[in-house]
Amino acid sequence: MSEALVLAETDAGIRTLTLNQPTLRNPISDLPTVDAVVDALHAADQDPEVRVVILTGAGSAFSTGGNLKAMHEGRGPQGATPSETVSNYRRGIQRIPLAFAAIDVPVVAAVNGPAIGAGCDLACMCDVRIAGRSARFAESFVKLGIVPGDGGAWLLRRIVGESKAMELSLTGEIIDAEEAWRLGLVSKVVDDAELMAAARSVAAAIAANPPVAVRLTKRLIRQAQTADLPSLLDASASAQAIAHETQDHAEAITAFIEKRAPVFTGR
Repeated sequence: MSEALVLAETDAGIRTLTLNQPTLRNPISDLPTVDAVVDALHAADQDPEVRVVILTGAGSAFSTGGNLKAMHEGRGPQGATPSETVSNYRRGIQRIPLAFAAIDVPVVAAVNGPAIGAGCDLACMCDVRIAGRSARFAESFVKLGIVPGDGGAWLLRRIVGESKAMELSLTGEIIDAEEAWRLGLVSKVVDDAELMAAARSVAAAIAANPPVAVRLTKRLIRQAQTADLPSLLDASASAQAIAHETQDHAEAITAFIEKRAPVFTGR
């Protein structure tokens, strides 16, 4: 029996998902891997015991994106005709950013090495990014004579701004973890040996909060990427109406008044 393409382990409300093709440096373009990633994200989102997800890669790379060997052998997303290629992208790798957009559970990327091409975009799909010092990032599609077919043109500019996104995308240059931090692409850089502990620390801080409020807050921030202020205020009022009715909200107020640590149940 072949080993799982995505490993899943849950502890204290934190589910760690590990891309598990280390010998290939964790490509995500093949259809079985797409299925595994999408299924793992949906499973985490639907599990009430999961309060936050950590995404990382097995071995020395986070993800080097496309499987170039498969592309070279004619097993990549390119079809016999342009229309077939479009279909392959839609039913293939483009399902991953859509899956990230659909889930409410927060995702922390622990970038443990190169995040190249679609791997860089995968990191951008996550809500928080922590990098080990060996991490490298590149929006490198242009180097292969192709474009970011997985939503990278939408994702990257929202994180680093249009000018820098243009520069990174049009040059395909590789940047190190410190430069990624200076650009705001990652929120923290730590020694490689401390990466998972740092990611778990952030995840634990998220998991300690009321799960419904956490998921609603994430949804509002995502909606704010495309909404105008009046629309976002309407969405905020609706989310707040839900939050006010939760037992966790009442518990938070009571615990504050009683000067004790709250106990949140996700209800």
